[in-house]
Amino acid sequence: MLQQIAIRLVPVILFDYAATMLNTTHFPATSPDGQPPLLIVHGLFGSARNWRIVAQHLADTRAVITVDLRNHGESRRDPDHSYVAMAADLAEVILANGAPMDVMGHSMGGKAAMVLALTRAHLIRRLIVADIAPLAYAHDNTGHVRAMQALSLDNLSTRAEADRRLAAVVPDPGLRAFFLQSLDLKSTPPRWRLNLPVLGDQMPLIVGWPDVTGQFDHPTLFLTGGRSDYVTPDHRPVIRALFPKARFAKLPEAGHWLHADSPRAFEETVRVFLGA
Repeated sequence: MLQQIAIRLVPVILFDYAATMLNTTHFPATSPDGQPPLLIVHGLFGSARNWRIVAQHLADTRAVITVDLRNHGESRRDPDHSYVAMAADLAEVILANGAPMDVMGHSMGGKAAMVLALTRAHLIRRLIVADIAPLAYAHDNTGHVRAMQALSLDNLSTRAEADRRLAAVVPDPGLRAFFLQSLDLKSTPPRWRLNLPVLGDQMPLIVGWPDVTGQFDHPTLFLTGGRSDYVTPDHRPVIRALFPKARFAKLPEAGHWLHADSPRAFEETVRVFLGA
């Protein structure tokens, strides 16, 4: 196990593949107040590092753990990228670090967290689902996978050059910046911290929703972006059927990446709900 000593809000980084299979980053509480740890689960093409600042801020009174989901970041590569498999990974993280925990998942990570809640409710005290609903979506991110796969990594040494090359197929600068967070330029040769072949192959599962039954009868917050259409009022009957104690909140100025668009409002909403 590799451990770094935390100084104030600098996280202790623990790698324990045997125990959890997932790469985890631990943020010890600065002034613990007795609340359970918070587990943060990123979305598609993301990683734990995308949540570093949010995690540091939320670790003022409680421990926070961020993970790299399978096929993302430094976690294991696996041909199975189903939500049942991802939920099992999260269960191992919680059991290894002390159940129950509060869990917050964004987008794909929100679906994985919901499946965990519906199948192993005893592991979660409170659940936050960020801008996703428990249903199948019609959109497809296979084009983004192909764009990253097509990026020439030959003689690539700077992020600016990677951005220039990627701009030929991804015109949105915000998306390029997000994708390039998963490009490891320190590796020789450069590499993606994403298992792009598997993510492309498993995209129907990722945009879909598994056949899970049951209810999660604990407090649940569905937190959405006002400029996002991922969760609409029409989805509420489906949500309440699975999460009868669901509550809903919206950040008006945020889109799908609401934690990046309105980070301080996002953090405060999380604090209020988890501390209620």
